[in-house]
Amino acid sequence: MPRKKRRRPHGQGSVYKRGPGCFTIAWWDGSQRRTKGGFATRDFAERALARIVNEVRAGEVGLAPDPRSQPRLEELADRWLERRMHTHRAAKDDGSRWRKHLKPFFGRMRPGEVDASNIRKFIEQKLLEGLSPGTVGLCIRLLSTFFSDIVEQRFVGVNPVSTLPRSTRRLYRVALDPRGVPFLERSEDIRRVFLNMPEPCRVAFAVGALAGLRTGEILGLEWQDVDLEARRLHVRQQVQDGRLGPVKDDDARVVPILKSLSPILSEWRLATGGAGLLFKPPHPTRGGRPGRPAAFIRQHTLRRHLLDALRTCELEEMTWYQATRHSFASHWVLSGGSIEKLSAVLGHSSVTTTQRYAHLRPDLFMESDFDRVQVDLARPRGDVVSVCPQPEDGAVSYAAATRASGPAH
Repeated sequence: MPRKKRRRPHGQGSVYKRGPGCFTIAWWDGSQRRTKGGFATRDFAERALARIVNEVRAGEVGLAPDPRSQPRLEELADRWLERRMHTHRAAKDDGSRWRKHLKPFFGRMRPGEVDASNIRKFIEQKLLEGLSPGTVGLCIRLLSTFFSDIVEQRFVGVNPVSTLPRSTRRLYRVALDPRGVPFLERSEDIRRVFLNMPEPCRVAFAVGALAGLRTGEILGLEWQDVDLEARRLHVRQQVQDGRLGPVKDDDARVVPILKSLSPILSEWRLATGGAGLLFKPPHPTRGGRPGRPAAFIRQHTLRRHLLDALRTCELEEMTWYQATRHSFASHWVLSGGSIEKLSAVLGHSSVTTTQRYAHLRPDLFMESDFDRVQVDLARPRGDVVSVCPQPEDGAVSYAAATRASGPAH
């Protein structure tokens, strides 16, 4: 299937290839469409187009042509991150990435000085420092979000990240092979790990491995969200940074309670009284700041007990996410479950994200697929030519059998 052409955002011009080593750019100057050709590479054409579009927009809003009159990116970013703290759940992580990676490289620059070549230098530098491509990609996406904001404020006319050529984007592409991600492959292994974990961690593990909930969603479950009679879990909140908040993307969902999970939750409700949180810390007076009781079980506590159980069962070490959520999704697909239903259960925003488990489907190749290409290789008399090695006692070779069948038509 051919790769879908990536569309350039509206108002940022176009780049065309007119022949070998000849690229042409086109842009709108007011109501007139202008073109310019003669660029040897697409990268040169992209950079020239970005500069021209920036100049055109600067003229439209009356910005001074001297970029030195603009504030530096570190000043703009401080105000942007402060506003972001009130609107985005991951603002704390965004601030950390900006201070640690982006600010030392881009902080002293001005908006008009950042272009595709500077961004490529940043990517190559971080990769040489040993930063993973995934983390580099997060930094580039954060930079793009930041520039989208200052484009709206008319500090710059175009987002330079949107002008990155495909060769640069490949540098931070994450090559994730889902076949290499470990999970508990046998249902017996899930049972053994469950039995070797203490309460309440073992019940939390069961909810993750048999309902596919994220760790924060497990710790945020309350008994009012559990309907054992209708066999439904209402996932509407999660624990993050030690406090309750909305689930990812503010997308509450309903998850079915499987037959194997129902008796575990029924017994746990009797043991805990069936009120409040499902999983309360075993020692509520410990943890947190002095004088402040711990309100939730800490995620590192769950991971520690999981690793102990895996070692006891002599199983491969894996993360809590892999042992619970990833194992649930894998077993769902292996049992023939629908990818679309799995996407709804996991709370994915797109089925495309869930497709990473599609390689586990038992019906990956249907019976009819084995008859797609039909070629009759029989000899004219009806005897099939053998392509297997033959014993030496008087048997003819494949080449001899082919010659004996006569010339090809």
